[in-house]
Amino acid sequence: MTSPLPRAALSALLPLLVLSAGVRAQTPVAPAPAPAPAESTPTTATGVTTAPRQGPSDPKEIEAFLDGLMAGQMKAKNIAGATVAVVRDGKLLFAKGYGWADLDKHIPVDPEKTLFRIGSVSKLFTWTAVMQLVEQGKLDLHKDINEYLDFKIPATFPEPITMWHLMTHTPGFEDRALALFSESKEPRGKFLKEHMPARVRPPGTYSAYSNYGTALAGYIIERITGEPWEEYIERHILQPLGMHNTTGRQPLPADLAPNMSVGYAKQGDKLVAKPFEMLIPYAPAGSISASATDMARFMIAHLQNGEYQGVRILADSTARFMHTRAFAHDPRLDAYDLGFYEQTSHGVHLIGHGGDTGWFHTDLSLAPEEGWGIFVSYNSAPGGELSFGPFLQAVLDHYYPTATAAAKDATGPVPDKYLGTYRINRASYTTFEKALGLATAVKVARDPKAPGILVVNSPLGVERFVSAGPNLFREIDGHELIAFRQERDGSISHFFMNSAPMMGMERVAWYQAPALHHVLIGIALLLLLTVPFVLLGSWLLHRRFRELAPLSGGERLARWTAFAVTVLVVAFLVGLGSLISGETALLKGDVPGLGIVFALPVLAAVLTIALLAFTALAWRGGWWGRWGRIHYTAVTLASVVLLAVLAYWNLLGWKY
Repeated sequence: MTSPLPRAALSALLPLLVLSAGVRAQTPVAPAPAPAPAESTPTTATGVTTAPRQGPSDPKEIEAFLDGLMAGQMKAKNIAGATVAVVRDGKLLFAKGYGWADLDKHIPVDPEKTLFRIGSVSKLFTWTAVMQLVEQGKLDLHKDINEYLDFKIPATFPEPITMWHLMTHTPGFEDRALALFSESKEPRGKFLKEHMPARVRPPGTYSAYSNYGTALAGYIIERITGEPWEEYIERHILQPLGMHNTTGRQPLPADLAPNMSVGYAKQGDKLVAKPFEMLIPYAPAGSISASATDMARFMIAHLQNGEYQGVRILADSTARFMHTRAFAHDPRLDAYDLGFYEQTSHGVHLIGHGGDTGWFHTDLSLAPEEGWGIFVSYNSAPGGELSFGPFLQAVLDHYYPTATAAAKDATGPVPDKYLGTYRINRASYTTFEKALGLATAVKVARDPKAPGILVVNSPLGVERFVSAGPNLFREIDGHELIAFRQERDGSISHFFMNSAPMMGMERVAWYQAPALHHVLIGIALLLLLTVPFVLLGSWLLHRRFRELAPLSGGERLARWTAFAVTVLVVAFLVGLGSLISGETALLKGDVPGLGIVFALPVLAAVLTIALLAFTALAWRGGWWGRWGRIHYTAVTLASVVLLAVLAYWNLLGWKY
């Protein structure tokens, strides 16, 4: 991955990425006590000196470049439509729609009128609203958020969660996908109370992207102002900026609904229209629909530190404070500001945010020191392969054509301490969604042909790195940096990617590695699936050879118990897969029958106790012959191991 940005939704995979020199444990960047004027421009995390002002500046040149870029990328990925806006020095330089807002009706994308879902870019509006309340003295960034809520966040850890933690995605909540796109009409506070994720780490220790945390912030806005989040955003941000083709309401207001682009899923080589996506309780985290030119106004307001055409949505000092580094896993890597995250690449300091829904994929990037910003959004599912990687990469390559830093020859083999399996910390730890980790492991290894090269193998692909400093590695022929965290005892506990300040990678022990569990699951299932064949073979033998002694009642019951365990386990795996495999079943939280499916492995566990007893009886009574007893023992052990693996991944019991 050589792109300057991750997808903010690495979401399902990486869902589905800074450390001090030497061996000291990292101390997070400390929060400032209150908004204050910035005394200097933000420094880049990587220490790169910002190049002389470059970037997009000529509207005709921008159009020629983007026309070629968008045509090539959209054709390659089969994307119906896209919208783009570029701003600089307080003005809209360029805005254009590409392709179709509605394929069937042949409605082209209009950058001024066509609305696109901007996903998590909506969070920037929530964080702007938070800073308005901070500026007014109605909200304290460092106060326990329980003081603003009408329900309590449990005191799992001594440290309380603050708004600062929510804005830097460091509250310590686990991540959950279930019901993220819920259409529930119950009050937001009631929903958030009932769907609260577990606190799994002390606040302020690690960033792990949290939609729930942003929804909480939106609810706090409602509690303080007495206005629904959607209305507050309209009155205090959208209307002052003249963003008349933008809304956070769901469903869309009648006057804007005709302007909404259709969202498309890919089925084979075709694009299929999908219904308007609803995420009502989580609206503050991702509900906004907007046109490109409206988003240009929002970009200009932030590039001008809160001002747009004489109207202020934030004081200059507040906006500067919001755009300043607030939390970083390592001081050498990009950080989270208050809501925005840094995107340093090509020698340019960028801040911004990306956003995904199921069908829309968006990115917003600002270059504060150079005064320009760019917004892009795609209306088709394959757009996720472009919005936060190739698109911005191509823009920066074009306007800042600097060669990637030459990788120095490795001075020796990569130390063993870095090698092993890691998991993404944006994950569920207490529910069945933990099992998504079976598909998202990150393997760090040494290149067998070049021992001085570190290889990172993740669901996003394979990247190769060389040492660039103490516990720091630079991508070969790319812009990525990764930093490892070394604890006081010399062990490595995490690594972090410069392109993903919103998450980290946690090291796991060998016995927790998904690769091992894949093998255990495979072997156990194979052994269990032999049971029906043994039953069938025994029946055929006794039918063919009548002189064979019939099986005792205990022998028959033992084998049928093993068969029942096999059926229950297979039915559970097939049933769970079918229930959550729909495009939005898990996200909508609409999974009827889930409780029944989770009863199956519980029944299998009860019967496995019987298998253990039958195994002992079989050896004591000499049932089936030696090989029959060995087979039955292997089946029993397979069931025990499989259930243990299911328990580790929270698939044994009703953990949802």
